[in-house]
Amino acid sequence: MAEIKKSVLSKAAARRRKNNMEAKKEKTPRIYMDYGAATPVDQRILKKISRFPAEVFGNTMSLHSFGQRSKGILEESREIVAGLMGAKPQEIIFTGSATESNNLTLKGAAFANRERGNHIIISPIEHSCVGESAKWLESQGFEVTKLKVDRYGLVDPKEVENLIKKETILVSVMHANNEIGTIEPIEEIGAICHEKGVYFHTDAAQSLGKIPIDVNKMNIDLLTGSSQKMYGPKGAACLFIREGVRISPIIHGGGQEFGLRSGTVNIAAIYGFAQACALCKKEMSKESVRIVKLRDKLIKGVMDKIEGVHLNGHPEKRLPNNANFWFEFVEGESLIIQLDLAGIAGSTGSACSSAKLQPSHVLLATGLRPQEAHGSLRLTLGRWTTEKEINYVLKVLPGIIKQLREISPFKKQEDY
Repeated sequence: MAEIKKSVLSKAAARRRKNNMEAKKEKTPRIYMDYGAATPVDQRILKKISRFPAEVFGNTMSLHSFGQRSKGILEESREIVAGLMGAKPQEIIFTGSATESNNLTLKGAAFANRERGNHIIISPIEHSCVGESAKWLESQGFEVTKLKVDRYGLVDPKEVENLIKKETILVSVMHANNEIGTIEPIEEIGAICHEKGVYFHTDAAQSLGKIPIDVNKMNIDLLTGSSQKMYGPKGAACLFIREGVRISPIIHGGGQEFGLRSGTVNIAAIYGFAQACALCKKEMSKESVRIVKLRDKLIKGVMDKIEGVHLNGHPEKRLPNNANFWFEFVEGESLIIQLDLAGIAGSTGSACSSAKLQPSHVLLATGLRPQEAHGSLRLTLGRWTTEKEINYVLKVLPGIIKQLREISPFKKQEDY
């Protein structure tokens, strides 16, 4: 009988522990501040595309009514996406991701224009899909030159001008950096490229829908955009290709997307992408003012409350939603884990490479030492970020930093 009673009490204690843990979980807020990695799909868009699997499923290449209905939605979507950047509808092709668009740009432009030259210029802070594509092109006999950036991550247009030579066929400089948020002087760089007769590409995956873009005013020949960075569904992205720009496909098949991207199009994701563009165009100005206010409060709060913290990226020429810091004597991965335990989602370096445990190539390019780059934290705000959430982060973060510094292997300055 005593053993049975002991067993019952043991089970009751286990239930209490479980209930206490669940209660603690419920009390811990869940705050998402990693919008730079991926955005949730806006419910207004989700509601519109939820009917597609059952109602809009025809192949856009088919001549029957089901296919033509999908084809009509595809072309309407193309017009909406083009309208966000001042392009013509026929200058927009849809792809499956920004990575695919960037691969198509570098490889497609390189091989289509090989008789003109074999030289490509990129910045040292490009997304890895640009950097790796350039690296692969080097193995195919192309020459790749990397620009320099200053401590804010800014490219100097004069260096671009000096590095262009007769063999140069393409310059690729991202519009705004995905890690530190710095906005590059795209219009100036594009003007130089046009004057020299060189194609100019910009990866605008982080900036499209957040800040205004006009491909004509900004002298852009090729531009990459991404649905999943602007509250649309994953699986859709775009590449703007100015009329007259020569580019070869890297995916061959049925000739969809003007023969440049074969494969049955993901009509639901593309439609969702277009709706995301429409919402951003409508709400961008108002949302930018709101986000900048929250971002500035976050940056000021972190800088005021914590010693030994430094802001990464340009203090003014930066994306409205980006805050990136590096903390002395702190290891970034541990910081992310502790923040997550406190209910806050952030990142160290870019999301695509954060699992590699390597220092950010972006931060190294700005002059940080590896141990300094390892202490970085990126917090990116979004459509549903509130001032209450900012206040919570500012309340929790100082304590986490203090705790991590107490166990830091770099506590002594001479070891740091």
